[in-house]
Amino acid sequence: MKQPLSYKDSGVDIDAGDALVERIKPLARKTLRPGVLAGIGGFGALFEMPKHYREPVMVSGTDGVGTKLKLAFEWGMHDTVGIDLVGMSVNDILVQGAEPLFFLDYFACGKLHVETAAQVVGGIASGCEASGCALIGGETAEMPGMYPPGEYDLAGFAVGVVEKSAILDGRHVRAGDVVLGLSSNGVHSNGFSLVRKVIERTDQRLPQELDGMPFRQAVMAPTRLYVKPVLAALKAHPAQAEGGIKALAHITGGSLLENIPRVLPQGLGVDLVLGSWPRSQLFHWLQTEAGIDDIEMNRTFNNGIGMVLVVPAHEQQSVTQTLTQLGERVHAIGTVVPRAQGAAVQLV
Repeated sequence: MKQPLSYKDSGVDIDAGDALVERIKPLARKTLRPGVLAGIGGFGALFEMPKHYREPVMVSGTDGVGTKLKLAFEWGMHDTVGIDLVGMSVNDILVQGAEPLFFLDYFACGKLHVETAAQVVGGIASGCEASGCALIGGETAEMPGMYPPGEYDLAGFAVGVVEKSAILDGRHVRAGDVVLGLSSNGVHSNGFSLVRKVIERTDQRLPQELDGMPFRQAVMAPTRLYVKPVLAALKAHPAQAEGGIKALAHITGGSLLENIPRVLPQGLGVDLVLGSWPRSQLFHWLQTEAGIDDIEMNRTFNNGIGMVLVVPAHEQQSVTQTLTQLGERVHAIGTVVPRAQGAAVQLV
């Protein structure tokens, strides 16, 4: 008779998966908010639409962490990539003015290491808690042979809601409006293929420290979560034809040069003033070691600005004051100008 084979013999450990779920449950409970009817443990998560919305519009977003994960594997730093995962999605749906309601994650690996996975999900729960959204469900997939040992992949899904009349779509943006930038925490989660190439090329002379942090900590600093301060600012300065916060842009892949045009009406562009916002030692180091010009720098990395707001000139000071009081570092970085031809965003 043939030797019996179990699922565990094939590389899938059901007990490890069950152990991870038990580790996750208390983390998810900390993120619960009104509206959660059923969360982790069921076949599907249930969420009730908040009743104070008159004409609620659902807004959804999905993203991953990209090749930043390769450094997490190499350096054994798994506790912050979950924050990146949340940030990439909730910051995206925030751009439409949406309040994130709940989040789901997908964690895939070749062999499940409970401690590593728990660190990752701990970061996801931390990001959800900081963004006011519930970690309501997810999937852990153990697939032997699909991933190299010690590696995994992540995807995240955020769902939020915005009042139909309050959707931000840039329609109120006018020439003369001011572009405000909110500081990033660092590279966030875009441009890491180039970051890794720079590290590989300069491995023998990497700096010990950047921006007052150990080098690896500076490189792996998680995506800044803008949800709570920006939602509060939107409430204080609602978008109108002649006032309020008129548009938002999350500065991710394509950086300032390619993300700002996504929220501009036709016939308008932005002049960004180089030197109008501070850049960290990390970005100076990356630009110097990569040997790239300002245009490439502002197409590859957020370069110190993680979220952009467009406001009328007469409200620049009040919006800046509101966001500063909420803990953001705010910089006036440019102006909306008439531009029918040429690059929508120009560095001046």
